[in-house]
This record gives sequence, C-alpha cells and structure tokens, in this order.
Amino acid sequence: MLRVVTLALLLWLAPVGTLVAQEPAEQGKQYFMTNGCYGCHTVGRMGTPIGPDLSRVGAKYSIAYLQRWLRDPAEQRPSAHMPALELSDAQVTALAAYLSTLR
Repeated sequence: MLRVVTLALLLWLAPVGTLVAQEPAEQGKQYFMTNGCYGCHTVGRMGTPIGPDLSRVGAKYSIAYLQRWLRDPAEQRPSAHMPALELSDAQVTALAAYLSTLR
C-alpha cells in the first residue's frame, strides 16, 4: 500500500512535461536547432540566409516531399547545394513535421 501511495505522490508532483511525450513537430524544431540547420537557413528572424528561407516551406511542399528531401536532397534535385544529412528515420519524420508547420 505504501508503494502505491508513494508512486501516486511522485506522479502527482512530477512536472507534466516529463510525463507527456513531445509532439514530432516540437522534436523536429529541437533537431533543427541542435543540428545547426539555422546556420544556413532562416526561419522568421532566426538563422543565416545562406540557403533558402524556410519560413513558409510547409505551405509549398507536402510532408512526404519534405521527408524525401531530408533523406536525400540530391535525389530530389541533383543541382541542390544541400548536403546529405545523416538522420535517423525518427529525425527525418520529426524535422519534416516541424517544417510542415512553417506556413
């Protein structure tokens, strides 16, 4: 009984964010920041305008296209200057989800 009460108390006191998994788009935003995508791209006022501005990329391209692009940019457009990224399937899914929200 004491274990049940202790567990219930810990769950009640735990921050909500630790109990709920992040949405893919929020994870994608974090990947965008931690992988340095803003070093070549802008979103709003953040970033460096070396590559295309991605502020409205979600309005231009489908999430499926964004996933294909992230997996292999050169396959989508051979003349692209975007480097091939070493991303897991989960990272591609999350980044595409984030980019698709940019409208």
